[in-house]
Amino acid sequence: MVEGYYIERFINLCSNRKIVLWNLERKDNITLIANIDKKEFKRLKGIARKTKCRVKIQNKIGLPFVVRKYKKRKIFLILILLIFLLIFSLSHFVWNIEVQSSENISKDEIILLAEQEGLKIGALKNSVDTKEVINKIRLERDDIAWVGIEIKGTNVIIKIEEADIKPEIIDEDEYCNIVADSDGVITKISAGNGTPLVKEGDVVKKGDVLIAGYMEGKYTGRQYVHSIGDVEAKVWHKNTQKVYYKETKKEETGNHENKYSVKINNFQINFNKSIPKFKKYDTIETTEKLKLFSNFYLPIEIIKYEYKEYNETPVIHSVEESKQIAIEKAEEELKKEVENKEITDKKINVRTDKDYIEVELIYEVKEQLGIEEKIVF
Repeated sequence: MVEGYYIERFINLCSNRKIVLWNLERKDNITLIANIDKKEFKRLKGIARKTKCRVKIQNKIGLPFVVRKYKKRKIFLILILLIFLLIFSLSHFVWNIEVQSSENISKDEIILLAEQEGLKIGALKNSVDTKEVINKIRLERDDIAWVGIEIKGTNVIIKIEEADIKPEIIDEDEYCNIVADSDGVITKISAGNGTPLVKEGDVVKKGDVLIAGYMEGKYTGRQYVHSIGDVEAKVWHKNTQKVYYKETKKEETGNHENKYSVKINNFQINFNKSIPKFKKYDTIETTEKLKLFSNFYLPIEIIKYEYKEYNETPVIHSVEESKQIAIEKAEEELKKEVENKEITDKKINVRTDKDYIEVELIYEVKEQLGIEEKIVF
C-alpha cells in the first residue's frame, strides 16, 4: 500500500525505473494498492523518499512465503510429505470397479467373474491381466457380445454389450422338424414342406412334433427335408394371486434418523452405537466412496443408514374387494406375457378360504406356435 500526495509521480518513477506494478487500485486521492515482486520491493525506498510517500506491506502471497511460514513446523511438513507418499502409493491399486451394462445383466455377477481372474478391490493395477478377465467373462456368459476394460486412476470400468439372443437358425440345407414351443390347441396348420402330424382341434404339449421333417411317397419312400409351415394355436396363460381379507397397511410418518459409519478397506468404524428410537422403521443403506478426482478413488467409504419410521394400520377387505384386488394384480402380470397378442377369451377361477381369497386368471390367446428343431440321426 502506498500513501501520499504524489501518487502519480510515484507511479511514473516506478515506470521510468522499470519497476513493474500490477493490480493497481486507487482507494482515495492519497492511497494506492498494488502488487509488486518481492525482489523489486527494496527499490521502492528511494522512490518513496523522493515522492514523500509511505510504503507499507499489507499481505505476502506466494510459495516462498508459505515455505518460510512453515519452515519451523517440521511435523507439519513431514505430515504433508507422508500424505503425498500415501496418495502416490494408493494410486497403484484398484479401489473401485464400475460396470456399465444393461439392466438385464447383473453387475454383481460380472464383478464376481472379474474377481476370479484377480480383478478386485485392493488389487495391484500392474498385476491385473485385462485380457484374461475379458476372456473369462465372455466364456462364462453367452448373453454378452462384447467386453471392454479401461483403467483410469484407481477406477476400473468394465463395459458390457449385451448379445442379441435369437433362436437358433437352422440352415435350409439341413433337415429339421417344427415342434411346439408351448401347450395349446391347434386352430390352423399348413405345411409348405414336410408332413403335418397334427390337425385342427388337436391338443399338443410343448415339444410335440407338429410338422415332421420328411415326406413319403409310394415309390420314392421317405425323404428327409427342411420343414416349412405355419401353425396357429390357442394358448392359455395363467396367473394366480392370493389376497388376505385382513391386511396391514404401512404408512410413513415422515420422521427419520440418519447414522453414519466409515469403512477403510475392510475395517469399519461406527459413529453411532445406539439403535433408532422408532419402534417400527425401514432401513435404507447407501454407500459413497471417497475420491480425490473423477477417477481417483480412495479405499474409504462413507456408509449412511437412514431409518424411516412407519405406522401399521389394519385394513379389512370384503370378499368382493379382495377378489377385485387379486384380479387387478393378475392382470398386471399377464399383460406383460401377452403383449401384442390377440386375447380371444378370459376366464376367472375363484377359491375362497376363511382368511383369504385365491384368484386364478386365465387368458386364451391366439398366437403362432412352433420352432425349428434339427433332426439328429
